[in-house]
Amino acid sequence: MVMAAQTLGKTKMKITLIQDNPVVGDIQGNLALVKKHWDAHDAQSDLLIFSELFICGYPPEDLVLRADFVKSCEDAIKDLVEFSQHKQAGIIIGSPSTQNYETYNSAFVIKSGQIIHKAHKYDLPNYGVFDEKRLFKSDDSTAKCFDYIDKRIGIEICEDLWSTVRTKQLKADGAELLIVINGSPFTVNKQEIRYELTQDTGLPVIYVNQCGGQDDLVFDGASFVTNTEGEITHRLKDFAPDSLTIDLHKDSAPISIPQGEHYHLIYEALKCGLRDYVHKNGFKGVLIGLSGGIDSALSAIIAADALGPENVHTVMLPSPFTSNDSHEDAKTLAENLGIKYDIVPIAPMMETMERSLTGLNGLAHENMQSRARGLILMTLSNQKGLMVLTTGNKSEMACGYATLYGDMCGGYNVLKDLYKTEVYALSRWINDNTPHEMPERIITKVPTAELRENQTDQDNLPPYEILDDILEHLIEFDEGFEEIEARGHDRETIEKVWTLLDIAEYKRRQSAPGVKITSRAFGRDRRYPITNKFKGHI
Repeated sequence: MVMAAQTLGKTKMKITLIQDNPVVGDIQGNLALVKKHWDAHDAQSDLLIFSELFICGYPPEDLVLRADFVKSCEDAIKDLVEFSQHKQAGIIIGSPSTQNYETYNSAFVIKSGQIIHKAHKYDLPNYGVFDEKRLFKSDDSTAKCFDYIDKRIGIEICEDLWSTVRTKQLKADGAELLIVINGSPFTVNKQEIRYELTQDTGLPVIYVNQCGGQDDLVFDGASFVTNTEGEITHRLKDFAPDSLTIDLHKDSAPISIPQGEHYHLIYEALKCGLRDYVHKNGFKGVLIGLSGGIDSALSAIIAADALGPENVHTVMLPSPFTSNDSHEDAKTLAENLGIKYDIVPIAPMMETMERSLTGLNGLAHENMQSRARGLILMTLSNQKGLMVLTTGNKSEMACGYATLYGDMCGGYNVLKDLYKTEVYALSRWINDNTPHEMPERIITKVPTAELRENQTDQDNLPPYEILDDILEHLIEFDEGFEEIEARGHDRETIEKVWTLLDIAEYKRRQSAPGVKITSRAFGRDRRYPITNKFKGHI
């Protein structure tokens, strides 16, 4: 039952921001996490703020369409209402709720055995990774504030901040403070966009975001507080659980927010996404085919840092085409990281296939080697209970430069949204800024799949600095020939890259999920039909 807004008999207020990592579908686990925080902060706080849909985890996707799921969430809210009878502080928490047979993305204010206020999300995002319009009903009624101690407070839920409708309604209702609860996924430059949005409100803002990984999404936390002038006065950690109690009646000086170091944020996002995918899905660790190339090397470094070296098992799967340099580099990297390293040659499997399929040559012979490696890795995965971490990058996924049921085998891909040039740049950043060391030769040698004599990636693809620039402007910006030609690329190369991108959709549909860090990741963001005869004039 929602009670009328009430003014509590106190003249000063302390608010605690709770930034944590709920697990989608673990309603009882998330409920226990709420109670744990409530117990810890009750004595020194008046109001605890949790993130969007914290009770069920974000994003719940089509779980919301199940009546039993929504009812379990509503039962958890009733549990919190009862729990609040013995607490001094109130809470703001997100959960699905039903009203008049419609399901809403809601925020509850719970205090002293009552729901004293409830707000529904108005602006339901329906682009990129979001499809909330098919899950929730938009609340198109006028937003109202509630009174708490000595403040009149307005609540917005994530996307509501991105439009001006709710903010205008809450200001018209006398809002003195805006509280925004969020499930805002990380992408490069997202933090700066959030800061700009709060500056436009003309109100002090408390912005609480969740942290942690959920499938291909990763949430960076980075919750913050701004004053009336839009200046940031408090900020929580990136990619980690954190909490902070602020006194609304103490003036806080603006703090200097260093610009997030580009590769530091990307590295933390990749680690966070992999760590939570492995832990939340109950895997014991990961298994990586370590080739001596840069993609598998970077994947191994991220895995060792995210999961601990004891939970990373690598296997070198050499063929007659594998160079001595690759052998040495793979072994050196494994020793540097302190990870388990085995060698399983694929030559016997190659010989069996060559005897069984007379005349096997060309691309079929190359892909056979990759599939032999995939078979070994998946067999070891079954035997050891480890998840295979596949290592293809975004440039390869874009162009189909990968083998189905071969090097694409695996349960997760930490590099899936990282272009090859970014793989090189991040590897250099790691060598310069972390204790981990990738052998320099891995970074400097010519990239090759080593599936035939003297093979290089550039036998089939343009140089990566050219390829990636074209791909980025095709994928992220939907640009056409004229715009990309103006960047100095010739039309023939653009046509080749576009064709590769277009025909590889069927492969991408079968690729493992991986950490999203750009605005147009494959899978959720960019959805093209596999059967597609439209070429158009890009």
